[in-house]
Amino acid sequence: QLQACGGGLVQTGGSLRLSCAASERTLRNSVMGWFRQAPGQEREFVAAIKWNSGHTFYKDSVKGRFTISRDNAKNTVSLQMNSLKPEDTAVYYCAADWNMIQSSIPTARMYNYWGQGTQVTVSS
Repeated sequence: QLQACGGGLVQTGGSLRLSCAASERTLRNSVMGWFRQAPGQEREFVAAIKWNSGHTFYKDSVKGRFTISRDNAKNTVSLQMNSLKPEDTAVYYCAADWNMIQSSIPTARMYNYWGQGTQVTVSS
């Protein structure tokens, strides 16, 4: 089970930190991802991290602004979002799956475990 939190309303240029806690299963060998979905749009990949190695992946438009990280002790993954823009406004979802091949990581339908969404709104 995944539980996401940390969304909110922020002005352009502001920061937010999202967190996703996993329970009932070890995250070893998993990939943890963040996706977002704006109204009328498809769910899109934002960032992901391989739990074992800590290797990270990012959507091009968030590179240098967003940072995904993991906390082994707390079984959580976080997404630090800086320099937020109005186009970052969306519902953000955390997702997980195990033993994924790398090419599948940006693809939402390859994840079988999802947290509830958390709204991020960036005002101009």
